[in-house]
Amino acid sequence: MASELPHAKEPLIDHLTSKDFQNVYEPAQDSFLFIDSLQKDVDNLKALNPKIILEIGSGSGFIITFISQLLGTNGRYYMSTDINPHAALASSKTSDRNNANVDVINTCFIQGLERLKGSIDVLLFNPPYVPTPSEEVKEKGIVASWAGGVDGREVIDKLLPQIMNILSEKAFFYIVLVQENKPKQVISIMHSYGFQYQVVGKRKAFNELLYIIKFYR
Repeated sequence: MASELPHAKEPLIDHLTSKDFQNVYEPAQDSFLFIDSLQKDVDNLKALNPKIILEIGSGSGFIITFISQLLGTNGRYYMSTDINPHAALASSKTSDRNNANVDVINTCFIQGLERLKGSIDVLLFNPPYVPTPSEEVKEKGIVASWAGGVDGREVIDKLLPQIMNILSEKAFFYIVLVQENKPKQVISIMHSYGFQYQVVGKRKAFNELLYIIKFYR
């Protein structure tokens, strides 16, 4: 079901086909909750006045394109990364389809982008959070978009120690978690790195309890 947003429209994804979605994660309830949560937090985002906005694991490009429409250009730089080359291409096409200006890079997390360390003002991450056997985490293509390993945390736990080096001092970090990911543990880990948190979105979707958590210093 589409989300009704008073200030920013859902990005158009009619350029992507069922064939594309065999290789790329299709926007679903977690995606819609994410953009709804960003919309609700728009005043804080605008007050932050971010200059560099990054989404890790952008998939179809739905979320990074949405936030670019929500906040506008105004000297801001939008970029996304995805380890799946099909997803990187889809993100680029979604940016173009919506007249956004997102730089898309086919890489893991921020490998090869060391120059951006300490300068990301908004970081978005809808990780592969589904609990699966650890072997599936190494899979490529569409499986990489959901396979999270033990507790759905294996990819998440690889990123968390890098957060301090990625973000600027004033940054917001938004992440999708489900109950199986043990959100309290994630919050405790981030607290040990000096971050506070706020639950900015929560929704029951089918058999999942979804959270959007914002971390900030």
